[in-house]
Amino acid sequence: MKLPELEELYRRYRMDLYRYLCFLTHDPVQAEDLLSETFLRALKGAVTFRGESGVKTWLFTIARNAWCESLRRQHPTVSTDELVTAQYLADDTLHTHTETRALLHRVRELLDGYGDRPRDIVLLRAQGYSYAEIAARLDICLLYTSDAADDSLRVD
Repeated sequence: MKLPELEELYRRYRMDLYRYLCFLTHDPVQAEDLLSETFLRALKGAVTFRGESGVKTWLFTIARNAWCESLRRQHPTVSTDELVTAQYLADDTLHTHTETRALLHRVRELLDGYGDRPRDIVLLRAQGYSYAEIAARLDICLLYTSDAADDSLRVD
């Protein structure tokens, strides 16, 4: 897939990216800085763009990564809520954002009824940890249900 010119990408996606970054940062000035950083990184990374994802997805991923790096610079640690939100909102639109927020809210409500351990397991899995890594972190015994991959593990 051929990557359009940077000027065309900027014209086409800048407002969507800016709104997304405003949502993440809650700060229009920081969103502007991250928008500039996003397009600077896109310019530098254009030669490595392979077209395995859409251009918009690629740009939103760059923006999300720039935001995550800014959080790491501002705070030595990032809250779980910020990480989960960043992961689920990579290719954000108003409609999917609203549905995602409602779903996350409902999942948190349900998890609150089960205590800390189940909530921690779900949040760690949402962050990409394998079942084995979660078990090790939370000192949980794993029961193997088959010799297949990690997803076949049951946590008890």
